[in-house]
Amino acid sequence: MENKLKLYGFNNLTKSLSFNIYDVCYAKSEREQRDYITYIDEQYNSERLTHILCRVTEMIGAHVLNISKQDYDPQGASVTILIAEQEFPKDQIDRSCNLGQYADTVIGHLDKSHVTVHTYPEFHPGTAIATFRVDIDVATCGEISPLNTLNYLIGSFDSDIITADYRVRGFTRDVDGKKLFMDHPMASIQNYIDDETLEKYDAVDINVYQANLFHTKMLIKEPELQNYLFNRDVLEIPPKKRLKISNNLRKEMIEIFSGANIF
Repeated sequence: MENKLKLYGFNNLTKSLSFNIYDVCYAKSEREQRDYITYIDEQYNSERLTHILCRVTEMIGAHVLNISKQDYDPQGASVTILIAEQEFPKDQIDRSCNLGQYADTVIGHLDKSHVTVHTYPEFHPGTAIATFRVDIDVATCGEISPLNTLNYLIGSFDSDIITADYRVRGFTRDVDGKKLFMDHPMASIQNYIDDETLEKYDAVDINVYQANLFHTKMLIKEPELQNYLFNRDVLEIPPKKRLKISNNLRKEMIEIFSGANIF
């Protein structure tokens, strides 16, 4: 059993997890594009995103102080949650905090520990490929770490491409005064993702161990065309057209995964 680190004073390390997922689809006709926007509104509205972030907060053992959320027209949403590592006595909580209870007016603010989510829709003008990105940031200070929320986050969204960054900043001290720049073993973000999930993706790491910077990107291995069509059966599409759509989807995914215009 691993010995727990004995620290001098408060754990001053800041741990940040940035998690991006990309949902790619084909929406050619006006009807399909309307269906796609309806799907986005249902899957990524601020109410559902707030529920996901509150669950993330529970998983890392933190407590909600304040929630600010907003839906956008025609699609997209943002949610920000201020969290604390330990539960605050009520007389110490700022009166502007809503503790997750929504009012007519919600005042939002950030601190060292927070959870945020933003969504970004985008259409390719020529190929009818639509891409929707969900960007989640979990920043914590002290002992709690957001890494154990990765499997829950991946399972909460339709993820064709995933990029995750984990950073540890600052330092804390042990009882002898020695600086500690990391308080837990860390080799790869992939070590915190279920094997069953990893089997579905091609995954690449870019890590800078000396700087406590860890980056993992993942690309789904075997996308099925039917999963990328809205209210249309794949058999309704002629074989040559199916191949063209599949190729365009794959090209889009590869370029997002690579972070470069390849084709």
